[in-house]
Amino acid sequence: MTRTEELFLALRQQIVEGKIPHGHKISEPELANQFQVSRSTLRDALARLKSIGLLVSQPNVGYSVISLSTEHLMEIFYVREALEGMACRLAASNITQEQLQNLRDLLESHESSVQLKSGVAYIQEERDLDFHFVIVQASHNPMLIDLLCEKLYFLVRMYRYQFGMVSDRAKRAFFEHQHIVHALSVGDGELAEFLMRRHISASRDNVERNLLVNKGVIS
Repeated sequence: MTRTEELFLALRQQIVEGKIPHGHKISEPELANQFQVSRSTLRDALARLKSIGLLVSQPNVGYSVISLSTEHLMEIFYVREALEGMACRLAASNITQEQLQNLRDLLESHESSVQLKSGVAYIQEERDLDFHFVIVQASHNPMLIDLLCEKLYFLVRMYRYQFGMVSDRAKRAFFEHQHIVHALSVGDGELAEFLMRRHISASRDNVERNLLVNKGVIS
């Protein structure tokens, strides 16, 4: 792994977890000193972070962490509903038996979670341990995989992480995942797309309601 890759991964994690706060102006000299890297290595890492939507830049100003907002989050939900619905339709035709079994195993591991059993949260780890990530991969469509698993994925995780994982939809979301897997297992692309779109739409409505109740959580 190159020094640029190591730095990119470290900064990505800090931004997702809020250790570098959203809206924060990036100080290149400070980060270069902290990580003991050259400015060119740092700039390569920062450019990659911008390419996946975690940073923005302005001429003569430099890089800043993206500012989180309710409006931006809702935009992401609408994009996810359309694109993940399409990915789910394609996965119904393209998913391998190994990927299907991985999804079943994943849900089985999720079901044993203490937080899910108590109905307070549905926590998923990153990438191959994330239900939505696995389904997009199973679409076998390179453009969708790039858009959803690279360019949007960690932005979505940033919102999840910094909003918290508590949800009164935890058990319902898990049951919806089970229905989606069943549609994939019988190769019903139309049903799989419908269920995924409805699932993401319900999550969006739930988040929006919670934000209205808990005003001030995010600007």
